[in-house]
Amino acid sequence: MRFADRTLGRTGLTVGPLGIAASYGAPAAAVERAVEAGLNYLYWGSLRTKAFAEALRHLAPSRDRLVLVVQSYSRSAALLTWSVERALRRIGYDHADVLLLGFWNGPVSPRIMEAARRLQRRGLVNALAVSGHKRAALAGFAAGGGVDVLHVRYSASHPGAARDLFPHLPGGSGPGVVSFTALDYGRMVHPRYTPAGFRTPSAGDCYRFVLSHPAVDVCMTGPRSAADVEQIIAARELGPMSGDELAWMTRVGEAVAARRRRN
Repeated sequence: MRFADRTLGRTGLTVGPLGIAASYGAPAAAVERAVEAGLNYLYWGSLRTKAFAEALRHLAPSRDRLVLVVQSYSRSAALLTWSVERALRRIGYDHADVLLLGFWNGPVSPRIMEAARRLQRRGLVNALAVSGHKRAALAGFAAGGGVDVLHVRYSASHPGAARDLFPHLPGGSGPGVVSFTALDYGRMVHPRYTPAGFRTPSAGDCYRFVLSHPAVDVCMTGPRSAADVEQIIAARELGPMSGDELAWMTRVGEAVAARRRRN
């Protein structure tokens, strides 16, 4: 019942179900271990650690197995181009599989989109992705057809995408879906947020909850250590949650969300 590899929407890329982000400090060997276990969606984001760069250089001989994501928050077309070129130059790669345009809660600027298209024509990036927190905007990107991957917030304590976005996505020709903040910035795994009488979820539980929704292709993770990577790999092997597990996670998520709103 392990979570299988899947095709990332209309990109045609084959991805493992859990992505590994560059920002949190996992050592190079642990990142390489994750790739060996089939977790190939590698997010070379806005905070790029030396260890993650080292891992990517070591993995270069296996480049065809990787799905490299480069992110930019730039609102300047010239700086977008510069940031992508710089990100690739640092690791010695000639292209990214996905360019992620970060934090767009409304239409992407035409100048930014044209700069992204130019990067595609140059062969520096292949697919285009957009991230944001406004589900209506993300649904608009999906309907418009110009974006290949959506990065969306989704967790037991942020379940709104399951209501407002996932049911409205196109079928097999639609964009891939990558979720972020499965742990709600640590709240989901902190005992003080857990309601009385309930077990506090682990990080692996949070990942499994997200991936149990059929609309989600990849759940992003932010490992800080080799132990974190092993927990991510174990979550993959456990596979989808049962009905009882989903009900437990939903109840904990509701309590976390209520406490977050009060604070």
